Amino acid sequence: MPKGLGPGTSESGTGLSAPVLPPGLVTDKEKSLTRTDSEITADSSPVEFGGFFEARLGFRLEDDPRQADSTVREARIQLELQKDWDVVSLRTVADLLFDPVADDDRLDLENGDGALDLREANFLYRVSSRVDVKAGRQILTWGTGDLIFINDLFPKDWNSFFIGRDLEYLKAPSDAVKVSLYTASANIDVAYTPRFDPDRFIDGRRISYYHPTLGEVVGRNEPLTANKPDDWFSDDELAARLYWNLGSYETALYGYDGYWKSPNGFDGSTGFFTFPRLTVLGASVRGPVSGGIANAEVGHYNSRDDKDGTDPQVRNGEWRLLLGYERELVSDLTGSVQYYLEQMDDYGEYRGTLPAASPARDRKRHILTLRLTRLAMNQNLRLSLFNFYSPSDEDGYLRASAHYKMTDAVRFELGGNYFYGVNDHTFFGQFEDASNIYAGVRTGF
Repeated sequence: MPKGLGPGTSESGTGLSAPVLPPGLVTDKEKSLTRTDSEITADSSPVEFGGFFEARLGFRLEDDPRQADSTVREARIQLELQKDWDVVSLRTVADLLFDPVADDDRLDLENGDGALDLREANFLYRVSSRVDVKAGRQILTWGTGDLIFINDLFPKDWNSFFIGRDLEYLKAPSDAVKVSLYTASANIDVAYTPRFDPDRFIDGRRISYYHPTLGEVVGRNEPLTANKPDDWFSDDELAARLYWNLGSYETALYGYDGYWKSPNGFDGSTGFFTFPRLTVLGASVRGPVSGGIANAEVGHYNSRDDKDGTDPQVRNGEWRLLLGYERELVSDLTGSVQYYLEQMDDYGEYRGTLPAASPARDRKRHILTLRLTRLAMNQNLRLSLFNFYSPSDEDGYLRASAHYKMTDAVRFELGGNYFYGVNDHTFFGQFEDASNIYAGVRTGF
């Protein structure tokens, strides 16, 4: 199922001056390599409460008899509560959701199904000026790509991304403990998830997908069933990042031990898809080049349940590479490009064990991306165009959106997701019938 497209996940522009570093490698909390005691011993603050109300509506551009005509038709209220003390912070973010498009309204906090989506519920303990511990449900992210993920092995919500929900919902929550260590020379993040948190992957309930064993596109008529590793402390995940500044460049090393985040295996005896074991090692660098911001990221995916590539039911290991560049083209117009590569390990073994009549993947999968962001009307209007194109798969995906901020509290959005491709079995090509347009309005409080 969905491969890492790749992210920094911001779709906003960068303003009048030179491009701002995209989010991902350095968060707001990590802007300084070290912090003083006075910075973490602020007086206890009052309870902070806020949130928003949002209504969103979307329709398909193509007829898909396997799905409802609407891609999204929902009302959402997000409630955010935070309380800070000298060395402890508590934070909760929960969405109350009315979603008539869903075919299953049973509450499932892991999948985000039902009337409640618990986005965050965590506490942060500032052990010292150099050590933080954050435990509970939280949104985790790192890496340098723009909507392309290599070393970010935290869960994503691909359904929300493709049907037209706000981009913040691409990131699904993790139930984890994160320890951060800040030193004068380098910083370290370690995130431990005691029970595997998979992607909210495409399973046919909202978006039809190509079923490799059936050899056709299916939807609600054939929902994907997966056997998820779910034993506490044995089916766990560990992710780590070591990052530091090298002059004006941000550099990082990454490690991950866990499972493929979306089902990339199949058990013929049960008919269930599976999550094979996975280890990833990677690195990244980002910094200024010729008036813009350049980034490079690499990762090796070791598919540990098929180290030799001889099991046709388990995805092979692979190398992933990303090169990107962003800069302001003219005032209020920013452009960026990326090149992304997946190169399969043990390709000969893969071809030799591929079942007859099954479509073969290329050894190398290439993706090119282009983003254009235009700010207008005193920067209250943001127009965004983002295109993925794969010359190897002969398919692509176009995202277009317009955001208008009427007041500080009220904003409107209009957008669309358009998929195209020659073959049904390629990643973007399988979603052609999911092409859609959507509109939304949000009021903050």
